[in-house]
Amino acid sequence: MLRDFCICVRLGRNGEGEEEEVKARCHYRAAQVEGIVYNLRDDVYVAAEEGKPHFIGRITELFEGTDHVKYFNCRWFFRSEDTVISTAKLVDDHSHDPKRVFLSDERNDNPLDCIVSKVKILQVDPKLDLEAKAQLAADNDLYYDMSYTVPYSTFENITNDINEISGISSDADSEVDTSVATATLLDLYSGCGGMSTGLCLGAALAGLKLETRWAVDFNSHACKSLKSNHPKTEVRNEKADDFLSLLKEWAVLCDQYVHDNNAEAPPSMDEEEEEGELEKDEYVVQKLTDICYGGIDRKSCIYFKVQWKGYGPEEDTWEPIENLSDCPLKIKEFVQEGHMRKVLPLPGDVDVLCGGPPCQGISGLNRFRNRDDPLNDDKNRQLVTFMNIVSYLRPKFVLMENVVDILQFAEGYLGRYALSRLVAMNYQSRLGIMLAGCYGLPQFRMRTFLWGALTTMVLPKHPLPTHNVVIRGGAPNAFTQSVVAYDEIQNPTLKNALVLEDAISDLPKVGNDQADDVMEYLVKPKTEFQRYIRLSRKGNAGLLIR
Repeated sequence: MLRDFCICVRLGRNGEGEEEEVKARCHYRAAQVEGIVYNLRDDVYVAAEEGKPHFIGRITELFEGTDHVKYFNCRWFFRSEDTVISTAKLVDDHSHDPKRVFLSDERNDNPLDCIVSKVKILQVDPKLDLEAKAQLAADNDLYYDMSYTVPYSTFENITNDINEISGISSDADSEVDTSVATATLLDLYSGCGGMSTGLCLGAALAGLKLETRWAVDFNSHACKSLKSNHPKTEVRNEKADDFLSLLKEWAVLCDQYVHDNNAEAPPSMDEEEEEGELEKDEYVVQKLTDICYGGIDRKSCIYFKVQWKGYGPEEDTWEPIENLSDCPLKIKEFVQEGHMRKVLPLPGDVDVLCGGPPCQGISGLNRFRNRDDPLNDDKNRQLVTFMNIVSYLRPKFVLMENVVDILQFAEGYLGRYALSRLVAMNYQSRLGIMLAGCYGLPQFRMRTFLWGALTTMVLPKHPLPTHNVVIRGGAPNAFTQSVVAYDEIQNPTLKNALVLEDAISDLPKVGNDQADDVMEYLVKPKTEFQRYIRLSRKGNAGLLIR
């Protein structure tokens, strides 16, 4: 064994998991185990309990303790099933390459004779697609492209200091351009648009331009409200599943009428007819004004909203595309104009995709939740639809919000599924549990937020708390390290917790016989929150409570 003499003090853990002082009397640059020489930075299999796959680690130290036992310190790799995305049941809509592992910062000391053998692990560029990575790693036992961190269940590009060790540099930071064009946002399950509006306001505070270009929700009243407040947004009142089908069909139409320069629509029968007075019950297409896919009591196909020649808008009807086979020029005009206006996003058009899939199927208030098969529930299946839309559009960033029960119900099955889908799609991912009260709201409200980012982007971090909060509950035991908070060694100065009085103490009293829908304030605002909430729409667009 090649040896460097030294005596140092190390921190290890005893059998009860408590930290204890460990002394090393000397360190080595190499060691031999059963005739095989192992060097620093070698990747090795480490013996696990019988019947379990061997652990995987990278040797970072070789030393002899003061007890004259030889040890090695190892930095661990995680298989996908070793991480938080491991679930009791494998969902067949995605899979993880068994050769893909994730490098962690977790490390500890082990007796030298625990080493089983060497293992060839290749570091690959995270920006390559999974198929290219697998081809590069064909001559190796395993490969890794991301790190895994237990706090916040984070899968992230390998940082520069790690890349320097392996001779690979990362330029992911340099690829994020925050200086020019307005970024586009798609809001799924948008409701009235609260989540996307908040994201745009937050982006503005950071000096970024973010605009909600598209929004989708099944509630017609919510869609009308969103459109009223955001008239430039393309608001679609339809099911998310139909929206995904529409996106795919729209791409086909764009390929046919926009991207294929050689394609020409034949003249329609309507255009060939001479101008003249229409006969009774005769209908001629004047213009196509909208598009959708399927709908209630409709076939699963594209429908166009038709404006009929000689009739008012109240006579407009939705017609399946098969009924418009004689109007190819009208379809071409609509598609070309819609493509120019980006009425629907194509893959690559969306910079940020946000949304909160329905929570009723997992909420603790639901006594009839399906614990055995959570995805066999129509509302829970929307989580699959959400991820399918991500897979199709490939936005640069993804932000999903849901109730904290997504990490608690059925051992966090649905939360693990969502994280697993993102990682399988080669997205960086970070999971956080945030408390609304920690950011200046007079309520506790614990929610789960899942970030995703393409490997060419920088994975965002969750914002740290600004306020103290009145604690009303705790996080699921398996995800306590995902609660967004300061490190224990930090001592931040936080604002006082807000309570209900801070929000509503300025409201006028309402009697049982009050008939007015609108009432005037009788007193001036008493708190910063009340001053903010009274601002006009124009006023509060540029001001947030800090």
